[in-house]
Amino acid sequence: MNIRFGPAGNSASFAQAGFQATKDAPAWIAAKGLTAYEYQCGRGVRIGSETAALIGQEARKYGIQLSLHAPYFINLSTDEAEKKQKNIGYVLESCRAARDMGADRIVVHTGGVGKKRTRDAAMANSRINVRDILTAKEDAGYTDITICLETMGKINVIGTAQEIMELVALDDRLLPCIDFGHLNARTHGGMSTQEQVAELFDLMEQTIGIERARIFHSHFSKIEYSKGGEVRHLTFADEIYGPTFDPVAAETAARGYTPRFICESAGTQAEDAVTMMHIYQNYMKETV
Repeated sequence: MNIRFGPAGNSASFAQAGFQATKDAPAWIAAKGLTAYEYQCGRGVRIGSETAALIGQEARKYGIQLSLHAPYFINLSTDEAEKKQKNIGYVLESCRAARDMGADRIVVHTGGVGKKRTRDAAMANSRINVRDILTAKEDAGYTDITICLETMGKINVIGTAQEIMELVALDDRLLPCIDFGHLNARTHGGMSTQEQVAELFDLMEQTIGIERARIFHSHFSKIEYSKGGEVRHLTFADEIYGPTFDPVAAETAARGYTPRFICESAGTQAEDAVTMMHIYQNYMKETV
């Protein structure tokens, strides 16, 4: 498996170039040297099978590996039966769309703790819900789709590195989605050095093993944060908040990891993904 870089959704420059339909995105980003694309279903799975298949056809044509972001309103910490069934439905809808377009991974948020439960109770619920979702996914025949649980940026949400690793360790069919910007935001700058990235990678290897650790899914962007963690996504032009990609690229190259890096910059995600790719390539030259 090769390392891949690409954007989450379409950059502002995609529309400025005269494009409107996502089916044109694979050719557009491939021309930039990128090899990945994450389709956005954060506000609901609204894509039909025919459109998804067309996007997938173009992605295969241009060598773009697809992933899909499941709806943001999934909350794995719930213990309410109705919400649990809705969560399963959202994941299965995401799997349907992913299969239609040939995406092999879906990214899932874990959700908030809530005012009426402790963090330990939220994690206990999350463990149950993750297992139930995996069972439903397998029963529906989506064995080719990998669920990637994402680290989150707000402090009052389940999604520390340790929490995500604990959940991913439940089953070999799961992968972590390491969002470095989220982790940096919730730790108020604690993902800014190569040593901090190395500690994170050590944690991954110790909890899920090196084989899964080396192919982790990832989101990356600079993110403004406040006392409660994440506020908003920024572009690489920002010089106040982090993180920068160099520490991540250096440690990834040093360990020979081959993750999939999806850039979530605010409107410049394709351009910043190219910057990430070039930074990584420079560190790879140093390891040869």
